[in-house]
Amino acid sequence: MSTLDWIADADRLSPWREATVVVAGLGTSGFAAADGLMALGAGRIIVLDAADTPANVEKADLLARLDVEVTLGAGATASLPAGVHLVVTSPGWRPTAPLLAQAAERGIPIWGEVELAWRMMQPDRVVPWLGVTGTNGKTTTTSMLESMLSAAGLRTSAVGNIGRPIIEALLDEIDYDVLAVELSSFQLHWMHTVALHSAAVLNLHADHLEWYADAEDPYAAYAADKATIYARVTHACVYNDADPATEQMVAEADVTEGARAIGFRLGTPAVSMLGVVDDMLVDRAFVEQRRDSAMPLAEVIDVRPLAPHNVENALAAAALARSFGVSPRAVKEGLLSLHLGDHRIQTVGEVDGVTFVDDSKATNPHAAASSMRAFDSIVWVAGGQAKGTTFDELVTTYAPKLRGAVLLGVDRGVIADALARHAPEVPVIVLDSGETGAMDVAVAEAARLARPGDTVLLAPGCASRDMWSGYDARGRDFTDAVGRLGHA
Repeated sequence: MSTLDWIADADRLSPWREATVVVAGLGTSGFAAADGLMALGAGRIIVLDAADTPANVEKADLLARLDVEVTLGAGATASLPAGVHLVVTSPGWRPTAPLLAQAAERGIPIWGEVELAWRMMQPDRVVPWLGVTGTNGKTTTTSMLESMLSAAGLRTSAVGNIGRPIIEALLDEIDYDVLAVELSSFQLHWMHTVALHSAAVLNLHADHLEWYADAEDPYAAYAADKATIYARVTHACVYNDADPATEQMVAEADVTEGARAIGFRLGTPAVSMLGVVDDMLVDRAFVEQRRDSAMPLAEVIDVRPLAPHNVENALAAAALARSFGVSPRAVKEGLLSLHLGDHRIQTVGEVDGVTFVDDSKATNPHAAASSMRAFDSIVWVAGGQAKGTTFDELVTTYAPKLRGAVLLGVDRGVIADALARHAPEVPVIVLDSGETGAMDVAVAEAARLARPGDTVLLAPGCASRDMWSGYDARGRDFTDAVGRLGHA
């Protein structure tokens, strides 16, 4: 085994020219990691990826011109080269992947792109990070947070799991004041020394359990990775008062001395919380007179799209922003100026008195349940890749709202079985997952079940890659099908 004494404590000023580093994967984060290692002056950079897609070949050609070694194709990731001092892995790689398992056996450190980004700022170019994780709502909350920070006049960027690698922002010719960082459980798994200014866990429910299939208790392993976001936090650990698991994470976190626990809830806030009073979002945490008063931040109607879980997202974002000194005015302006992407509780049409809503971003049961909270009478369009999750609790809770359900996708049977057990009175239509034009059929069948005043809700509760390239493509198909239905 080849070792370098300084790797464990490496920072921007370390003698990186001595290091041989393997980057596992040439996706968005892998390419950014290679870019970051070049900026650090790493002596030898080796990028390995089994996928020799046109996009990877193009990136490999570019990196090769910069003296980065890239190997693509079958067998490229089967074995770890000799003489490696560090492995930087893409977040989707499981610890049991041969390359990573071999690194662990040899005692070679394994970082994610997030950890590498953190080290790149140390010790003299540190930009504070405000972090967001949770099973659902991460991207929306991070976008809200970025908008609030921008409204306060701060130079900021939304980075991480939201789509833009942190390293890309660090290599910008911009001196950022603060970063809004969305973190997935996969990214958190490979974090070791990151110390966020403030962090929020929005909620915790079963998701991505297939990634943890080798753990003795996959859900516990998933929860433990989520809790990592609170480690070493310096200012505020934000938790969801309606989700005891998030508060317990804060109670057990090894934080920097002086960090505060800050809750949020949809009702009247207790001391050191944000909440809702008389249709106002209020702060009873970051005000001097919090024992007997609260600071109004925004009106509930400033939250768009308006739904209970989105108000929770806004409160979490506001808590993080306020922990960084953002004014109440900037919180409100940030909410008002926010434009979220498509496929998040987006009304896409109305036909014969029936409203059609696209929430294709709801890729697990808890996200689907959050959508259902916002509507009274629903024809549910659902299905796809269930990722090892179950739908019993969702169906039991929301069966009274269901006019009917239309199911498609590889794991449609999982949802159909839950409906049969807990809501046998609900009409269910199960489609052949491989059927051409399946979404057109699903929308037509849903419209047939619906009555004026109902909502046909695409909240699949499942991932989409069994039939589509992503949740966005699934949402576009739904929107297009509703458009055709309206002109039939």
